[in-house]
Amino acid sequence: MQSHSKKIQRVALAAVLGIAVGFTATGQAFADEGTIALGGKLYDKWFKVIKAPKPKDTHMSWPKSNTKKKGNATHRCKSCHGWDYMGKDGAYASGSYKTGIPGVRKYAGGDAAAVVAVLKDATHGYSGRMDDASMAAIAMFVTKGQVDMDKYIERKSKKAMGNAAKGKDYYNTMCTNCHGADGMLPKDMPALGALSNKNPWEVMHKVLNGQPGEGMPGLRALPIQVTADVGAYLQTLPKK
Repeated sequence: MQSHSKKIQRVALAAVLGIAVGFTATGQAFADEGTIALGGKLYDKWFKVIKAPKPKDTHMSWPKSNTKKKGNATHRCKSCHGWDYMGKDGAYASGSYKTGIPGVRKYAGGDAAAVVAVLKDATHGYSGRMDDASMAAIAMFVTKGQVDMDKYIERKSKKAMGNAAKGKDYYNTMCTNCHGADGMLPKDMPALGALSNKNPWEVMHKVLNGQPGEGMPGLRALPIQVTADVGAYLQTLPKK
């Protein structure tokens, strides 16, 4: 049986997200793919999505051992927990985002209300900086929307485990209008051929959920293999 407090938490979460959140027969919260994709964009850059002032300070919990990042970059969920959601045990085990902070994989399939509580705790401190609906959407992404990227990206080689020929068809019908046939658009971002080979986890996250503050659609409602196929094709595009 669920505890009374957990039932209250779930009802409150439903009230925040309205019809986007429902409950199974066993009382487990679930969200539609649109809400999860919104949470994925917030995980990427929440202040861009909700049009909040860009943080100028370095987050209070950013480790002093990392001097390579400061300011608003340290307020993004992905900066500590990674595009692969594995934190110190994934791609951020080294490099400019090395923090020693764990990922969020342990929350997959867990209680969204518990994740909201973590966002409000003294370590994260987002109560008053981020609205309740946004925190609830992040919680839905973390608990219901994480992807085990090791099933779709070979970690050592960084190669997407997809069908590039199928990915080409998906790209040319859904992506080329904004990114160009060669992946060189928009001009203010790295070439997709370069980015997809350097950081395929970031690309997969954005293809699934969309780009914060932009009109880029997320492909989350489609089979995840579609995103892996797109990733495989992107890795064949020019790097510069």
